[in-house]
Amino acid sequence: MPAAPAARVGRLRALCLGIAVVGYGVDLFVKNLALANLDPQNPVPLLGGLVTLQLIRNPGAAFSMGENFTVALTVVAIAALVGVLAFIVPRVRHRGWAVAIGLLLAGIMGNLSDRLFREPGPFHGHVIDFIQLPYFAIFNVADMFITAAAVLVIWLSMVSQVSLGGVRLKEQASSGDE
Repeated sequence: MPAAPAARVGRLRALCLGIAVVGYGVDLFVKNLALANLDPQNPVPLLGGLVTLQLIRNPGAAFSMGENFTVALTVVAIAALVGVLAFIVPRVRHRGWAVAIGLLLAGIMGNLSDRLFREPGPFHGHVIDFIQLPYFAIFNVADMFITAAAVLVIWLSMVSQVSLGGVRLKEQASSGDE
């Protein structure tokens, strides 16, 4: 017997928020490991140099852009977190979207907590980055969650063509509910 809609929605929200909390915990744990074990002056090459563990404290956004706008980046992250929690999570009606939004929340919370609680101080904190690929920016686990969420959103929207509400976009167009 299929679950009642309210129960199904509750499970999807729990999945979404569970992924967010676990992902945030993983990001925090790995960043603390990096801080405790990596020397910024001595990067650690792995896999023949394919991956390098290089600890940096990033005041900016991706590719260290916006280094002078840490407060603005923090405010944008807070707005994104509140917006996703208030407007997106309540509308999730599909398991794939629940996973994507959970990953997005984990990434937002991971980098936001660095900006709020790490040196040099609240709203000015530097994000802990430590994973480097050749010819690419140095990033962290929260960034991987955000990227995975973006890929999943593109997949769900463009390939699977399923809406946040769990309706196939072709079905929605044919029923006239655009």
